[in-house]
This record gives sequence, C-alpha cells and structure tokens, in this order.
Amino acid sequence: MGETLGVESSADRPDLRYAEYARDRVAAMPSPADPEAFALAHHLLHLSYLVVADLESRIHRPRGWTLPGFRLMFKLWLLGPTQPARLAELSAMSRSAVTNAVNTLERDGLVERRPLPEDRRAVAVALTEAGEAAVREAFAEQTRREQQWFAGLDGEERAVLTGLLGRILAARPEGA
Repeated sequence: MGETLGVESSADRPDLRYAEYARDRVAAMPSPADPEAFALAHHLLHLSYLVVADLESRIHRPRGWTLPGFRLMFKLWLLGPTQPARLAELSAMSRSAVTNAVNTLERDGLVERRPLPEDRRAVAVALTEAGEAAVREAFAEQTRREQQWFAGLDGEERAVLTGLLGRILAARPEGA
C-alpha cells in the first residue's frame, strides 16, 4: 500500500527501521516497559525534531530567526500586543527564553516593547510594521512546507490525528 501512495516503506528509512527494532527490544523487556507508549513517544519526538529542523533550516534560519522566535511573532500577529509572561505560558517557553527571543527580535526591528498604560512598570510586546510583514511572508512559506509534510494524510486523517494529539495535550501529566 505504501508504494502505491508514493511513500517509502520503513525498509527504505534507517530511522524507521531503528524505531521498529527499538520497539521490539522494549517489547521483550519486563514490566513496566510499554512498547506501544515507547513507539508513540519515539515517533512523536522524532517527527517533531525533523519538522523543527526542516522549518528552521528552510524558512527561519535564512531570515536570522529560530522557530521559537517565529512562534512568538506568530502569536503576536494573532493576539496583538501581549505581555512576555503570557507569551511564555502560551509557548511552553521559560520567561528567560521569551526575553532572549524578544531581545533578538527587537534588535532586528521586528518587535517592540510598549509600556502598559495601566501599569507603567509592565510592558507588552508588539510586532512592528516590518515584523508583521515578515511574519506574514514566513507564515505563507511555512504553511506550504507543512502541507508537504502532511500530504500523506487525507483531510479526515489529519483531523483525527489533530484531535488525538489535542486529547493527549489536554490530559498531560501534572506539572508538564
């Protein structure tokens, strides 16, 4: 079936052969080893690493950004001016990582810090005009690449996978 869809089999991909091997090895281990949980986590992590590396190398690094920097600008594009603590919360980033990313983006003229009228000590981060133009352009390019990444799934499969991942995120362990 994989060949009829133009998808390489796991025999053609050393990383997928390794994943099968590792899952089989875990399956032979005593409890609490869980080969299904291992395989799921392995595939999610491996896919995440590949997608992040691909998007960063093709789209964001050529612009002088990281994917987290783009994610912050994208959130600002959708939300408007936002306090750094809220950006950290929404991005699963530490406050210091957000501060470092904002410093870099501000240095490059893509975001600015604005004092909040109700609390002059607090600031919100906002896109500049150049930042908004840059994020629009990068978003279009990233969208095209994401479509390529998920082309092996039809619309219904993408919706099911998105729903399942959302359930996992909602039920994540305390403190994660």
